[in-house]
Amino acid sequence: MAENNQNSRMANYHRNKKPRKRLWVQIIKWLFIAVLVVIVGGVGLFAYYAKDAPSISQNELQSGGTSSLYTNDGKFLLSLGSEKRNYVTDKEIPQQLKDAIISVEDRRFYKEGLGLDPIRIVGSVLINARSNSVAAGGSTITQQLVKLSVFSTSASQRTLRRKAQEAWLSMKVEREFSKDQILEFYINKVFMNYGNYGMGTAAQYYYGKSLKQLDLAQTALLAGMPNAPVKYNPYLYPEAAKYRRDIVLKTMLSNKKITKAQYNQAVNEPITQGLVAQKNNIESDLRKVDDPYIKEVINEVKQKGFNPYTDNLKITVNIDQDAQQHLYDLANNGKVPFTNDKMQVGATIVDPTNGHVIAIIGGRKLPAVQLGLNRAVQTGRSTGSSIKPVLDFAPAVEYLNWGTSHMLDDTKYIYPGTNIQLYDWDNTYMGRITMRKALEQSRNVPAVRTLSKVGLNRAALFARKMGINVGSDAGLSVAIGANASSLQMAGAYGAFANNGVYYKPQFVSKIETADGLTHNYDSSGTKVMKHSTAYIMTNMLKDVLTKGSGTAAKISGLHEAGKTGSVKYSDEDLVKFPQYANTPKDSWFVGYTKAYSIGIWTGYDNLKDGTISGSGEQSAQILYKQMMSYLMKNKENKDWKKPSTVVKRRIVNGTARRVASPTSHNFTWQLFVKGHAPANPYHETKDDNDDDEEIDSHFDTDSSDRTTTTIESSNESGSTSQSHNEDSDKNSNTDNKDNNSSQDSNSKPADNAQNNSTQSNNTSSTTNNSNNQTNTNQNNSSQGDANNANNNH
Repeated sequence: MAENNQNSRMANYHRNKKPRKRLWVQIIKWLFIAVLVVIVGGVGLFAYYAKDAPSISQNELQSGGTSSLYTNDGKFLLSLGSEKRNYVTDKEIPQQLKDAIISVEDRRFYKEGLGLDPIRIVGSVLINARSNSVAAGGSTITQQLVKLSVFSTSASQRTLRRKAQEAWLSMKVEREFSKDQILEFYINKVFMNYGNYGMGTAAQYYYGKSLKQLDLAQTALLAGMPNAPVKYNPYLYPEAAKYRRDIVLKTMLSNKKITKAQYNQAVNEPITQGLVAQKNNIESDLRKVDDPYIKEVINEVKQKGFNPYTDNLKITVNIDQDAQQHLYDLANNGKVPFTNDKMQVGATIVDPTNGHVIAIIGGRKLPAVQLGLNRAVQTGRSTGSSIKPVLDFAPAVEYLNWGTSHMLDDTKYIYPGTNIQLYDWDNTYMGRITMRKALEQSRNVPAVRTLSKVGLNRAALFARKMGINVGSDAGLSVAIGANASSLQMAGAYGAFANNGVYYKPQFVSKIETADGLTHNYDSSGTKVMKHSTAYIMTNMLKDVLTKGSGTAAKISGLHEAGKTGSVKYSDEDLVKFPQYANTPKDSWFVGYTKAYSIGIWTGYDNLKDGTISGSGEQSAQILYKQMMSYLMKNKENKDWKKPSTVVKRRIVNGTARRVASPTSHNFTWQLFVKGHAPANPYHETKDDNDDDEEIDSHFDTDSSDRTTTTIESSNESGSTSQSHNEDSDKNSNTDNKDNNSSQDSNSKPADNAQNNSTQSNNTSSTTNNSNNQTNTNQNNSSQGDANNANNNH
């Protein structure tokens, strides 16, 4: 019995053992199949990506790694690299430099048969996995050469597709060229800062020597710089440069390419030893003229994730070279008067229909330096009254549906919560005036009251949609001066010119990478205000040029609109330079047609350089006038077409909504948002209801006395100057003293008259010294904010 039980247990054991063996066999088999599928799939995917790899030739491997700029019509403009490159052949490359490069970049270089280093790749994967970032690279020298020749070095381009193509081309290069040839190509390809490509060029630039004349420490520095040529710049960052140089020397010692004694001597050598005095790159005339534009192109390309110096890009830019040259000439050849040669300018020209920046100038009478200071994009200066259309009046039309005859109080005003009185530029008040008049004559008090009525938060959001940033801590004084650049202002006014559609100003239209990919950057624009708002603002801003503060900018016969702005010196400034009293610190003009929007700032870099005086007070307006005349010479002179959402009325002068009789002569044509216009008690007329015709004509810049073709008969004043009496319209429940309006600060002669009030402070500190406002009546303005307010016109 016991024997039978034992036999039964043995039988069960053998029956159970067989399935376990089969399970392990099945697991191994499926693992093998899975690995095989992964390998086959990987090979297939590699082949799929590799078949689309770009071609690579010896010429591409030997050429520099710079990018080229082209205009929108496909014409070559210039290259970002040096005009000369000292190409060194293998015989001219010292063994010491080869040893340094191989030790720090790819110590198994001569042992790699396919141009790939599996050990390094695995090591970099592990390091990057631990750091959760791209902390180490697995590329060989051959892969780096391929990348510099036909691919972008941008981190965003490190895709599986790109890496597969890079590996495939590396194997191709290894088959067709020797190791010494590959090293030669690499040494001549790398970017070494300051527009220099190749280590032979860098040896001459930094040390004034050939590669063979460099000592060990100098050689090690050049070998290590391609990793981050700007970061390891020995002129600007000597400590970082020494750190990188010593790493190269340590790898050479570890790789047994130098002795301990050589290492000790080299690491103790000062990083500045042998450096020649830093050079100012004297560029061609074209490069000098285009320098501010090129600087912004480089910044924009970098923001898009590319390296314009190493990625072999074909960059299509939006420059109009003729316009760029003309703008440069006007600022430098004496045709536009400036107070003196130290007086500076920053100007930007934008196409409002697409946001293309066609020309920009960052200064005048400047030395030939590469990528110098660009004053056109500086945002640290107050705009003065040129901000009023954007921040004050346009939001009032957009959100409160104010018409151009909306009545505003230009009367004594004390900033809420303070004892600080706000003054206009002439130290007088005009009483009850229309919004149109307030903008035309650049009145400060109505501007601040308008911003208060709209609400600072709401107005700031409106301006932000147009590219103007108003700080959350800004106070009411920002109504008459906010910090912005000529680039931002040209873009913002472009929205008025383009019927309420805003395009962010851009310098780059298209980028083509070396592997054939094209990135387009033109956008469709953003609707930031109603068509009615844009039209009403343009209509009022026309008056600024015809009878307001911008008459010096007026071009006879041209349909245009614009706004001036000026900024006063603070009390602190005047203590240091009392002779600057009654002169502006900054002077602006921003103007536009349907085809172009131009923003111009003029002033000084430093207080001690001088003040704007004499003919210099009109420099911004005259520069605009001459530049816009040039631009519009061969353009259609189109007026803006009144949308059906805007209604015209003959309004009795001095009232907000009283419609004048057909026989009256005491009226001004005023505009209203449809649904918010006063009823016409007289018979409807064609002028009241029909849309304006869009007038097309060619602008003749040679005829200064040409009769204007503007639609003054339907949009402008039908009488002489508007009365300033305080006859309020009792039929309107909107005509009351609480309907505060904003005031423009323009740079006409009267506008440049300075306020002698002791309350003046520097406008540029407005956003820093004021309290955050709410969407109510802004009663919490700080005294510091109020002090700043009297600085802008």
